Amino acid sequence: MGDRTSNLSETATTADIDATASDVCVLLPTLNEAATIKSVVHGYIDAGFSNVLVVDGDSEDETRQLARDAGARVITQTGTGKGQAIREAVEHITAEVVLMADADATYDVSDAERMLEPILVGDFDHVIGNRFANMQPGAMTPLNKIGNRIINSAFALIHGQNYQDILSGYRAFTTESFSQMQLSADGFGVETEMSVECAKRGFKTEVVPITYRPRPDGSDTNLHPIRDGGIIFIELYRKAKTNNPLFYFGSVGAISTTIGLILGFYVVYRWLAFGIGHEILAIGAVAGVLFGVQLLMFGVLSDMLLSLHREQLSRFELLEARTQTQSPPTSQSSEGDRSANADDAVSAEYTDPQKSYNK
Repeated sequence: MGDRTSNLSETATTADIDATASDVCVLLPTLNEAATIKSVVHGYIDAGFSNVLVVDGDSEDETRQLARDAGARVITQTGTGKGQAIREAVEHITAEVVLMADADATYDVSDAERMLEPILVGDFDHVIGNRFANMQPGAMTPLNKIGNRIINSAFALIHGQNYQDILSGYRAFTTESFSQMQLSADGFGVETEMSVECAKRGFKTEVVPITYRPRPDGSDTNLHPIRDGGIIFIELYRKAKTNNPLFYFGSVGAISTTIGLILGFYVVYRWLAFGIGHEILAIGAVAGVLFGVQLLMFGVLSDMLLSLHREQLSRFELLEARTQTQSPPTSQSSEGDRSANADDAVSAEYTDPQKSYNK
């Protein structure tokens, strides 16, 4: 999916966005963001967003107090991790649309209108801000850039959608679509999980270009590239079980089959070249090939079942949509029909002498 075009912008106006700003809640998950939280909250309030919710992960600094002083509503999460914070925060939100951003001042408030436009003016369910569209120097380390590119490519391969920046924390979504997501990740894997749910459930998702800036001086990141990168890769693979079972089972099956074949070739070579037998390795080779083939077959069968499930679900949703478009008759028209039928019966009774005589 490419960056959003100007199709919506040609018809959207600032008035259209402002008219529905009351339906938007700005969500800011925080953990020790005292250096930036005040300016971030002020930025969104000055931009016209009166509903700013800060969900804090029990910061050890003055993050919560500074957020309250800036005009935000503040809650302290009961669990730990960004993913758990977002799930808990949405339970406190009554607005129809959520604009989620990090509180580290790396995202530009001026991009908020562009983020909300596809939902408020169009009919999209989820919007992802693409940081790579306008990434300022120093905003991301070379290691993080490489890791992000690899993860985005892996996501497109596994889940069949190119969202360009699935790890972006700048997102907009409807609370209705969020309620349909099955989220369980507690840490930084939540963005990956949300992207997978968008692809899995067929949510109308738009990618828009945004500006991504370096963290201000004195603001420390809570991200650990190696540890969190590993968690994200595990999350990508784990979610493939229900979204792309052919890859989930087939990848392990292919590895097992390959190892078995390599061992088998080695055993045969040693036997033919030197007359040396390796019974244990031979058994391992056969077991590896059989296990791999079974996993591949299981992946194919699972993929077929998933395709049938999606087809049936699509038919059910189509039938439900058609049923909703057929409005039931009003009580007034029903009463009119009953009165007309009664009048016809009375008229027939008095005009049919045989019926009158029988009575």
